[in-house]
Amino acid sequence: MRREPTPERVWELYDKGRRFKEAVDLYETVNTNENFFIGKQWEGVRSNGLPTPVFNILKRDVCFLVSLVTSDNLTVEAAALAASANTEKLRGPVRVLNEELERLFEHNRVTAMLREFARDAAVRGDGCMYSYWDADEGTVRTEILKNTMVHFGNPNERHVQKQPYILIESRESVEELRRRAKSFGCETFEDIVPDGDGTGAENVHETDDKATKLFLMWRDREDGLIRGYECVRGCTVRPAFCMGLRLYPLVWMSWDNVQDSYHGQAMLTGLIPNQIFINKMWAMSMLSLMTTAYPKIIYDRTRIPKWTNQVGQAIGIAGGDVSSAARALTPATISPQVTTFIAAAIDQTNANLGATNVALGDARPDNTSAIIALQRAAATPSEITKQALRECVEELARVYLEFIGAFYGVRTVDMETPARVREAMEFAGLTPPEEVPGEFDFGVFRDMPMALKIDVGASAYFSEIASIQTLDNLLIQGKIDILQYLERIPDGYVSDRRGLIAEIRRERERKEE
Repeated sequence: MRREPTPERVWELYDKGRRFKEAVDLYETVNTNENFFIGKQWEGVRSNGLPTPVFNILKRDVCFLVSLVTSDNLTVEAAALAASANTEKLRGPVRVLNEELERLFEHNRVTAMLREFARDAAVRGDGCMYSYWDADEGTVRTEILKNTMVHFGNPNERHVQKQPYILIESRESVEELRRRAKSFGCETFEDIVPDGDGTGAENVHETDDKATKLFLMWRDREDGLIRGYECVRGCTVRPAFCMGLRLYPLVWMSWDNVQDSYHGQAMLTGLIPNQIFINKMWAMSMLSLMTTAYPKIIYDRTRIPKWTNQVGQAIGIAGGDVSSAARALTPATISPQVTTFIAAAIDQTNANLGATNVALGDARPDNTSAIIALQRAAATPSEITKQALRECVEELARVYLEFIGAFYGVRTVDMETPARVREAMEFAGLTPPEEVPGEFDFGVFRDMPMALKIDVGASAYFSEIASIQTLDNLLIQGKIDILQYLERIPDGYVSDRRGLIAEIRRERERKEE
């Protein structure tokens, strides 16, 4: 941004972002995909008496693939770069950082959030996670944003950190917006009024008291820090301010990348024609059964005035041969190719997505090893999406690291007991604790070069129970000792695992001395 933002200028950027989304037909595509995913697959279609059955194979396929790409327990581990000076002395700060990253991931329920994140990418085309600083609780919050609410400054570039600016829209109550504008010293906060549907045009269905708020973020060219600005139509909510971050607090992932566009292709978009074909074939088959499947009676009206289907009712005729007075028509049959084509369409759709009967668990488990091998083979096409998801988790950890270095300041944490304190307590005959409370300045992470790596935990094939059984066997066979066993066993299985490890280490040190 070369000049100070104003509501008029920001609204021009907002209109520009909406025009790009309309040009790629994003709004209509997202609306259609969401309807098909939840089962509203005859929305806006004139059936003209045709049955409207829904055999929603898309939802099962999407849920299967989302579960597949998020089945790994992803954890982030930070480490000081090998080129850093005094890497050994950074072991304590790095441990504090890893524990804080673990707390943030648990506090924000990132594991569960990743499922919604991947679901949005599969159904809407893009997934988006936005993080912000919660000053009341002194921590970082993360939430999911819809791709229709986020506008990139360069729509031809999908990388977040390369954007000249990012615009986020939201719907908030007028009362809350006025209160927020007043708290930031805006004298015209009374000018904030409801604005209809948020597109500038009044909508009779939007009679609530909400207005569209625009939050603009851009990178300052002088210091490289991210700036922010909030406004509604015609009124500033929060003047331009420094966010104190060097990264945009946004994580973006597309299911399938589209060239020269930050919006990707949803997995669901290419499958909707298959779903329509399956529904129509079922609808026409149902109509055929309803109209021709049951026997119809034809009779001679000159001999039988009126026909009745009442059980046990006698029907009289006026003379002649009874056999020629009435007869039943043989019901028409549907070609068996119809059901064959429906089944083939479902099977081919599932197979192309990797959601085969074996992968979905519909096969008989006659050979467990072969089934696992086939499941892994079926999951191979989703590896690209898995890798993209891991990159997003790593990017989210980098955003958390920015917030930690910028906002945490000095806090009391459990630090490793200093060597001098340990020696003094041992000399006095006391058992030194493994950790002691101490003041720690989290600002050191702002300029400390850190490497972040993703650790893949237990997946669908190997659970924690299987890992523990493997460790048990290694310990029993003497391949590892008790210390190696305790260092690798997951938390929660051994009470006070850290204390036990510390006692074993101290005992070994005494023996060595």
